[in-house]
Order: sequence, then C-alpha cells, then structure tokens
Amino acid sequence: MRYISTRGGINPIPFKDAVMMGLASDGGLLLPQSYPVVTREQLESWRGLSYPELAFEVISRFVDDIPAVDLKNLIKSSYATFSHPEVTPVVKRDGVYILELFHGVTLAFKDVALQFLGNLFEYILAERNQRLNIIGATSGDTGSAAIHGVRGKKGISIFILHPHGKTSAVQALQMTSVTDANVHNIAVRGTFDDCQDMVKELFGDLEFKEKYSLGAVNSINWARVLAQVVYYFYAWLRVTDETAAPVNFSVPTGNFGDIFAGYVAKKMGLPVDKLLLATNENNILTRFINKSDYSLSGVVSTVSPSMDIQIASNFERYLFHLFAENPDRVKEAFAELKEHGRVSCSADEMAQVRNDFCSASVDQDATLQEIRDFYAETGYLLDPHTAVGVKAALELLPPDSARICLATAHPAKFSETVERSLGFQVPVPDSVRELYGKPTRCEVMDADIAKVREFFVAHVG
Repeated sequence: MRYISTRGGINPIPFKDAVMMGLASDGGLLLPQSYPVVTREQLESWRGLSYPELAFEVISRFVDDIPAVDLKNLIKSSYATFSHPEVTPVVKRDGVYILELFHGVTLAFKDVALQFLGNLFEYILAERNQRLNIIGATSGDTGSAAIHGVRGKKGISIFILHPHGKTSAVQALQMTSVTDANVHNIAVRGTFDDCQDMVKELFGDLEFKEKYSLGAVNSINWARVLAQVVYYFYAWLRVTDETAAPVNFSVPTGNFGDIFAGYVAKKMGLPVDKLLLATNENNILTRFINKSDYSLSGVVSTVSPSMDIQIASNFERYLFHLFAENPDRVKEAFAELKEHGRVSCSADEMAQVRNDFCSASVDQDATLQEIRDFYAETGYLLDPHTAVGVKAALELLPPDSARICLATAHPAKFSETVERSLGFQVPVPDSVRELYGKPTRCEVMDADIAKVREFFVAHVG
C-alpha cells in the first residue's frame, strides 16, 4: 500500500512515511492509492470479533510495512486504555442507535485515533532513532486527546494551539493541566480556523518542517482517519446482529474527518445506505451539499464548540475523489477558495455529492431542545454535539432504517450546556472532577504566526 497527495506533488510513499509526513510536502493531504475491498463474505466472518481484533483486520489492509505481530500489539495497547470492554459500544434509545465513542481517557471520540497514533509515533521513532515535534490545532477535543496520547512517549514534544476562551472548561483543563515538560499549550486570541491556518503554514514551510522534525496529530494525518474507519465497521456489525434494515450513519462534524472515515468504510464495501452530515450554525458543509454553496463566512460561537469551524481540512480528501482524482482540479479549487472565498462544482459533481451525503444544520435552540426531549423520552444524556447528530437523524433518516448516531463526547465535557438545557447538574466522572484545582500551564497569544513560531523555537526539544 502506497500513499499519494491530493495535490499530486509527491512520489508514492509507504504507510510509516505517511504517518511521519502528516501534511504532504506539496501542501496536500495523503490518501491511499486505492482502497482495499472487503467482500460481504469477509465482513460476515468478522462478526463476534473484539474491537482490537476487528481494528487489526481493517487497519492491516492499509499497512504493509509493520509486521503483523507488532501492529497487533500497537492496537491492543491503544485500546487497553478504554474504560468499556467493547471500546465503542452501541446502545439503542428512542428509535436510534447511539455509537458511544467517549470511553477513552479524555472522554471524546478523538481518543480512538490518538491513542493509536501516539503508539505509532513512538514505535516508528524508536525504530528510526529519531525525535518528533508535534504541532496541532484543536477546537477542543483533538488537543487533549493528542496530549494524552503522547505524554510519556519517548522522543516526542507536543505543541497544541486552541482558540482562547472558546472551548468548554473541561476541554481546556484536560489540555492545560498536563504540565509535563514536553507538553506546550498555546491559547490563541482568535478562532479554530486561525489556529489551523497557522499550523498549516508551519507545515508548508518545508525548511522549517524538516529542521524541526514536525509531526501532525490533526486529522490531516492519515492514520487518524484510518483508525476512525474501524468503528463504522464495528457499529454496522453490532447493529446488523439484530436487524436487517438498511443502515445509515448520522455524524456531527466540523472538520469533515469523522464523516470522511465513514466515506472510506463505504468505499471499502461496507453496506451503508446514507451518510448524514450534521452541522451547527457553522454550516458551510450543509450549504454545500444542499445548496451547492461552499462560500466562507464568519465563525459563530455555539454550544457545540468543537464544530465551530468554517474551513474543514479533510474536505480536500473528498474533493480529490469528487474531482476524479485529478490533483490539478484540486489545486484550482483551493486557489479559487483563497482568491474568492468559495469553491465551485459542476452540476454532475453536485449530483455525486448528494449521492454520497445528505445534510442538515441544527441551531443552538434546537440542540438544547433535543437534549431535553431525548432525556425526557429515554433518560439518556446527550452532549450538545451528539444532540446535533440525533436531531438531524430523527428529521432526515427513514424511521424504518437503522439510524446510527455517533456520540462524539461524554456529556460531562459540556456540563454547562447540558445543565442549561436540563436544569440539573450532570453526573461528573472522577477523571473530570480531579481536573479542578490542578495546576495549569498555558501561553496566551495573538493569532500571529511569527509569535507562534518564536515560541515554538524557544521551547522545542
């Protein structure tokens, strides 16, 4: 298996090199040259596998430069940190299936990928006798999951940028209360898009990237997306144990990485009927799917802050496939985005988009109401991001289908919002309660690439 760039400027590279490269050296995103196909017979043979066993079956199809025994051990150790024996269990409530992705160390779906990526980094660095300086941007969950995925790992330092005052209190504490010498948090006076733009600019400086051995933990890193593909297979297998109804997935998304993993699973042959992309008021992706309008506007702060994003970096991977894997067409699209603030597609291309996805935007009032309604009906607590996905599923997906809604975070991570909706205090896990009162360390600065670069150079390992 070899990996190529969406912008066509690199020779095909093996998996381990793709992991270490992160963002392609030509500014594009890495993708496999082709997707392995899983037959229905193979899929049926996976019923009953544990999550780590299934993860090996899926991931190994994309990896041919790590011995099987080593890959199995990496996967096993990655998911041994989860609090639930199934890792990503599925529960049925009020006509929908909830895929619980919040049983990792930071109570968010990002743990599923970042525990694995942290172990991958450590394995490859030890093999190559190298160091790595990770730099990433987060709207809340990636940062804490990345920090906890690499803390204590040999040969790694990590720098995480997040928008100052625009994450939940728990998200901020999960990052800033980790005061290990190799962990550096930067709170940027700006938006997530500002953070992501500065990270991309640093990776785009190839001399800087090589000199300081930069590594990526954002979902621009292909290994992040690959690890997330697994739970689509896992959920499908669990749900189809009890129903023959068509399977649909509803995915709350901001950066397009989680739903792109579902798209990959579908391209591999997973029998998925619909992929529903659910957004909040920051609905550029919904406008694109429903109205052919991919034009930039300002970022709105909402009760689902991890989705407060305009420029979804993983969207480029999808565009590469939409544009018949033509890197020149991809480059033209992003030149148009930079110059005119929009991306244009033909009528045929938009027909393909609507064949691949459906979409709905759920505003804050509807999100808070869905938290109330779902709790009243089922006694189940939804975090605001999951509530966006559930509300969209109940509105758009056929009730006689198996509607799987991705629960991307534990409600305690957004306790202020859930309490605002329900009027009572959310039960808080010990891991969250212990955060309060811990010493914290964080550098607050303007959205200034020169200042970020200066801080990085001063603190790099």
